[in-house]
Amino acid sequence: MKMKSLRPIGLTGFLFFAALSAASQARAQDGKTPYPKMAPLDRYLMDRDAEITLARSAAPPSISRDAEVVVLGRHGYETAVKGKNGFVCIVERAWSAGFDDPEFWNPGVRGPICFNAPAARYNIPLTKKRTELILSGQSKAQVSAAIETALDKKQLPALEPGAMCYMLSKQGHLNDGAGHWHPHLMFFTALAEPGAWGADVPGSPVIADRHVEERMTVFMVPVNQWSDGTADSAHDH
Repeated sequence: MKMKSLRPIGLTGFLFFAALSAASQARAQDGKTPYPKMAPLDRYLMDRDAEITLARSAAPPSISRDAEVVVLGRHGYETAVKGKNGFVCIVERAWSAGFDDPEFWNPGVRGPICFNAPAARYNIPLTKKRTELILSGQSKAQVSAAIETALDKKQLPALEPGAMCYMLSKQGHLNDGAGHWHPHLMFFTALAEPGAWGADVPGSPVIADRHVEERMTVFMVPVNQWSDGTADSAHDH
């Protein structure tokens, strides 16, 4: 999931979006697309134990130690650790981004997320489906169409009330412009206008991102500490 570049994915949101804008402008000026196509699969894979540790770093240990952990294998995401508390932790790759994102194929992206049960029931099947399509060699247009069809035919679960996740990892790399960005919570709703949450207005800590193709709005709320309990430097002053 996704700040603007991860479907699921602020010092404030304004600094983050400014960094993305500057990076996009630089690419436009030099005429280069840094990640024009999918890299060899091995570049997206991780050591299994390291991926489990990274996934768990998305949430405080009191949550993540009893969570299910899902890791990326050669044929898609698979359960590595069974959980006991309903949470599911995963490290999303760059193809969880919007289909027009310039870093869609960036092999360096690692987005640790820990979903609560309602969010996991929606997002994990969606991420698995998208990943399976990507690994089967489908184009971005084909993947987008297949996801839309699956949602239309109710082959994927519907989004439930109360869906949220933690993104509190200092070890993640959400994109080349933002790095691990800032610790934040995300809340998932059916498509809604940002104003419904007072998002994206001066003085509000809430940042909104509408994912029309996946029929949800993500509301992001920065918080002041990482999952290991240390303070986010953006909140030190």
